[in-house]
Amino acid sequence: MLLTGGALFAAAGLLGILIEVTPGGGVGGLDIAWNQLMAQVRQPWMLEIAYALNQIGGGWVAIALVPMIIIIALVLLRRWRGAVFAAAAFIAATGLTQILKHIFGRARPVDMLVMSDVGSFPSGHTANAMAIAVVLWLIFARAWVAVIGALWVVAMALSRTILSVHWASDTIGGALVGASAALVVGALLLRWASLGRGSVGWEGRPTIVAEE
Repeated sequence: MLLTGGALFAAAGLLGILIEVTPGGGVGGLDIAWNQLMAQVRQPWMLEIAYALNQIGGGWVAIALVPMIIIIALVLLRRWRGAVFAAAAFIAATGLTQILKHIFGRARPVDMLVMSDVGSFPSGHTANAMAIAVVLWLIFARAWVAVIGALWVVAMALSRTILSVHWASDTIGGALVGASAALVVGALLLRWASLGRGSVGWEGRPTIVAEE
C-alpha cells in the first residue's frame, strides 16, 4: 500500500511536469479540446449540480465541515481509530495538493465560471473527493462503498471541467494525489485503525479486538 501510494504521488508529479513542458500548456492539446467540449455540451441542470459540488467540495466546507462530519460519524460508530486515520488522510491530501499547486502554479482556463484559488494543478476538489472515497473504502471494505466513492469522484471531476475552473488533467492529478495520501497514511495507520470493535480491515475480514 505504501509503494502504491508513493507511486501514485510520483505519477501526479510527473503529470505536472509533462504539463509544464508541453508546448502551449495542457497535454497534447487534450485539455483545450476537453474544455471546449464541456463548454458546448453543458446544460443548465449540469451547471446547477456543478455549482452545488463546487460549494460542497471546496473551501471550508471540504477542508473542515465534511471531514468533521465523517470523523464524528466514525466516532459515533465506535471507530475512533478509524476517525484518527481519516483525519490524518484528509490533512495529508490537502497538504500534498497545496504543495503541488505552489510548485507548478498552473493557470486556470480563462473562461472559468467560478472564482478559485491560485494554482490549477492539481484539482483540490477532486483530491478531497478521492481521499474521502479511498478512506471510506479502506475502513469499510464493501463493494457498494467503492461504487459510491467512484461515482462521487467522477461527478466531482466532471463538475470542475463543466465549470471550466480546471483542465481535465488537473482532475486526474487531483485524483492521484487524493488516492496517494489515503494509501500512504493507510499503510502507516490502517492496521492499527482496524482494531476497533466490529470494524473491518482493508482485507475485508472483520476483527475481534475491542478498542481500548
